[in-house]
Amino acid sequence: MPQPPPAAPPGHQGPRPRRLLDQLRHAIRSRHLSLRTETAYVAWARRFILFHDKRHPRELGAAEVAAFLSHPATAQGVSAATQNQATSALLFLYRELLGRDLDMPHGVARPKRKPVLPVVLSRDEVRAVLGALEGTQRLVATVLYGGGLRLMEALRLRVKDLDFDRGQLLVRRGKGGRDRRAPLARSLAPDLRAHLETVRMRHQRDLAEGVRAVRLPGALGRKLPGAATEWGWHWVFPASRLTPDTGTGELLRHHLHQTSVQRAVRDAARRTGLAKRVTCHTFRHSFATHLLESGTDIRTVQELLGHRELKTTMIYTHVLDQGPLGVRSPADHL
Repeated sequence: MPQPPPAAPPGHQGPRPRRLLDQLRHAIRSRHLSLRTETAYVAWARRFILFHDKRHPRELGAAEVAAFLSHPATAQGVSAATQNQATSALLFLYRELLGRDLDMPHGVARPKRKPVLPVVLSRDEVRAVLGALEGTQRLVATVLYGGGLRLMEALRLRVKDLDFDRGQLLVRRGKGGRDRRAPLARSLAPDLRAHLETVRMRHQRDLAEGVRAVRLPGALGRKLPGAATEWGWHWVFPASRLTPDTGTGELLRHHLHQTSVQRAVRDAARRTGLAKRVTCHTFRHSFATHLLESGTDIRTVQELLGHRELKTTMIYTHVLDQGPLGVRSPADHL
């Protein structure tokens, strides 16, 4: 007969159970959701628990979830996207972690996002904003406009994702977890190569000082432990300071933080005197619109942007320089 496991010594305590939020993080990571999704879902779960006086979600149900989502502090003054994100976070908490389906009351519904026309810059305005930027921020902004990338897609570029000979770059695990190729402006190549030489010298100093370079995606760090020190896996736009890894606490070289680029673009647009609200995403909108204006097929633009559906790309036909839907005002012919 198999022997029973030895009894624990007196006073011995087993491993402490993981906290609910740590369990939530593990559930999110095991489903390969993005870090930004993890951060948002955990934050909403924490707010939900605090809203109900720190009661455990197992003691709560659909009525308490509805009360939280309908409370003025949560529902008022936020966009439809934020409201939907809060709902998705709590549904994930209950369905995926606690194993419960919530039968939400009829009064609680996901608000529909109303279509909003994108802000688009003219070519002269793009040139002016880029000219008001300097250094790394200018390189990042030019990559955004030149390839139609989202900000985090540009900041997560690795050296091996750049193909100067073909004039293209590889976006890995973009929105929806899909890979795609995007144009790499050949006019940017000299400045980008010079930038990479500076980055490579800092990379070599990191290795000499015992820094394990960069964080690798997924389980690649365990499968290829030496890849973290390889030049090809290094960030194109690394941060200036070392930061601790969220999982191990080890000091690593992360990529440039998004807020530094966002602030630089906003300040540059203000210095040029533009009345438009310019963000990093404005370069992506301008990329798509300018391609359509130059005669590029809309399905090609859809593929370059990584849109799942054509109707998402169709919104740019409303902001072409010929007027909405490419129509000239009859007043121009008087």
